[in-house]
Amino acid sequence: MTPNTSTAAPHTRLQQVLAKLKKRKFRITPQRLAVLQALVASDRHPSVEQVYAQVKARFPTTSLATVYKTVALFKEMNEVLELGFSDVGNRYDALKPYPHPHVICTGCGRILDPEVSGLEALTEEMSRKTGFTIVSHRLDFYGLCPDCRKAAPSPLTTP
Repeated sequence: MTPNTSTAAPHTRLQQVLAKLKKRKFRITPQRLAVLQALVASDRHPSVEQVYAQVKARFPTTSLATVYKTVALFKEMNEVLELGFSDVGNRYDALKPYPHPHVICTGCGRILDPEVSGLEALTEEMSRKTGFTIVSHRLDFYGLCPDCRKAAPSPLTTP
């Protein structure tokens, strides 16, 4: 359950993934590179459609299917973490492609990766109490971000 990579700056992550692609003898096409750049440049956990919009701006002939296939490849290589949501679809994290907690705004959909202590101890406790060998986890917290809280009227001040 140890992360397969540390939190890295976008340029460093880009180089890590490119090295892994080369090692596995995958071609580095301009479109594949553009998808990877869009993923590692974003700390907002983009959807495939958001990545596609960025790539299509640079490479107008790129298809949505190409972006889906490229993201699937990165996922298979454990270089992107897929977060499935029933209401907004899948989102992707290439900066931290390993299980980690998220806090998700129910107003605007923003997703953050807070650094929290105690997660490893919680995982060990879960394993100890259940007898399971924990191989992965997903821990999401939902609430309103500061911007959405400011924009929403307080129920205490509404007539």
